[in-house]
Amino acid sequence: MVGYVCKYTPIEIIQAFDEEVLRIEPEGKAGEDVESLIHPNMCSFMKGALEEILKNNINEVVLVNCCDSIRRLYDVLKGKIEFIHIIDLPRKTDDHACSLFYNEILKFIKAYEDFKGKKIDLDKFIKILNDCKTENQNFKKSIAVLGARFNGSVLEKIKKRCSLNIINLTCTGDNRLSKIEKRDNLIFSFAKALLNSFPCMRMVDDRLRFINKNNIKGIIYNTIKFCDFYSFEYATLKSALNLPILKLETDYSDLNNGQIVTRIDAFLESVGAGRPNVKIKKKGYFAGIDSGSTSTNVVIIDENKNIVSYSIVPTGARAIDSAKRAYKTALEKADLKEKDIKYIVATGYGRISIPFSNKAVTEITCHGRGAFYFDREVRTIIDIGGQDSKVIRLDNSGSVVDFVMNDKCSAGTGRFLDVMSETLGVSISDLGRVVKDFKEDIVITSMCTVFAESEVISLIAQNKEKKDIIRALNRSVASKAVSLIDRVGRRGKYMMTGGVAKNSGVVYEIENKIGEKIIIPFEPQIVGALGAAIIATEIGNPSQRQQQLYNTGIPEN
Repeated sequence: MVGYVCKYTPIEIIQAFDEEVLRIEPEGKAGEDVESLIHPNMCSFMKGALEEILKNNINEVVLVNCCDSIRRLYDVLKGKIEFIHIIDLPRKTDDHACSLFYNEILKFIKAYEDFKGKKIDLDKFIKILNDCKTENQNFKKSIAVLGARFNGSVLEKIKKRCSLNIINLTCTGDNRLSKIEKRDNLIFSFAKALLNSFPCMRMVDDRLRFINKNNIKGIIYNTIKFCDFYSFEYATLKSALNLPILKLETDYSDLNNGQIVTRIDAFLESVGAGRPNVKIKKKGYFAGIDSGSTSTNVVIIDENKNIVSYSIVPTGARAIDSAKRAYKTALEKADLKEKDIKYIVATGYGRISIPFSNKAVTEITCHGRGAFYFDREVRTIIDIGGQDSKVIRLDNSGSVVDFVMNDKCSAGTGRFLDVMSETLGVSISDLGRVVKDFKEDIVITSMCTVFAESEVISLIAQNKEKKDIIRALNRSVASKAVSLIDRVGRRGKYMMTGGVAKNSGVVYEIENKIGEKIIIPFEPQIVGALGAAIIATEIGNPSQRQQQLYNTGIPEN
């Protein structure tokens, strides 16, 4: 068994030696044994690959030197397994590059022949190539997945969520071997065909040409933390292409977490690639449930989209229990029974954990719908919740055209303010007051909640005025919100949603920084649930145009 990690590995040649090949797919984070061999900042995929090789006793490995991490993997494995070889990959695909790659393939054949003590079976190699399928894939009207590979079943989850074709153009994508044209020097022709598969991330110009000539509707781009290569290419694609691009920056093993799934769903909804909804009869009452990290909110509306009742309850240990309590409370306020509710849409992080809902929609789309309901001139939504913050851009019809999220930590969120209120020994309402008569212009420099808490403790020890510290904390949250606004571009009107919208101090500081007033709904915590309820009514018996838009996740005027 010969293990490999890269699509440029000449696996057909390995098979011509009567050897089986195994593409190494790490299942999770590396253990302590691997961590002791590798610098902490090396990429998680390389660590996971090393874990799989050592754990499964894979004694023959062929690598391709696509990056420093893989070269480091080669260094670590050398002397630990029976056979290890690394192939040098050119950065271009011209004739000179093909010749270089051909020579690398010959070096590998010679090294493997010496190791196995036998020659390559060229007749078997020819048969393997004849059996290879090199059909051209249809890229029209597709969502392209680029960047680092996805682990496990994530790609299948994306396909299930998307109504358009998904093409896997990651570093281990589907298009590996192009058509072999000439047979006079078969190994050279094979090397050329392999090198001319969908280009590696290091061949960014070739990738740009490919994407531009195909009718690709959007890109989901996955980067791995600590990997400069992917970050550089993402920046190039973002500036060179007029396409919606979703960037995921992940640890290789955490692609199934709730926020990643939320961002994928919201992106697909925003580009019109969501899965179709189910039609129902449009009469009666409709509910939206926003299952958030801090609170669970329910809104019930009638078929004319009038708000009948709403409820806000703290989210406990189980999302479903909080959803049931909030739903029951909203029903009691409206004097309704469960049978009176014709359709329920769930949103928020816990949306998939609510079995009595009919459909789940991301909070990105729902906040857009809810904000547009309150004010049709809103173009930018600032949503700061308990555990994350996001900024959503709407077009003139209320459709989501762009969004960004603070997905690094709890800095700039409601949780940040909760921690700071406890540290200062004041109530959360005291923390929310506007401070204009400050004595000292204090700046909180740390982004991390833990480090910022240490800063506040230090300021208390220095006998700084509490109101000056409160102002500094509110300005810190405002600064993080404005940085998200600047990533999507400033455009009014602005609306603020989420629990932090009730913090007048934060709102005041954001308004000072952007130079515009911010609209605050009468109850900013229910905007997402309201949007979910509105979507529930419009799934019902809509006009043909409205049904077409909602089948793809795009709201109508």
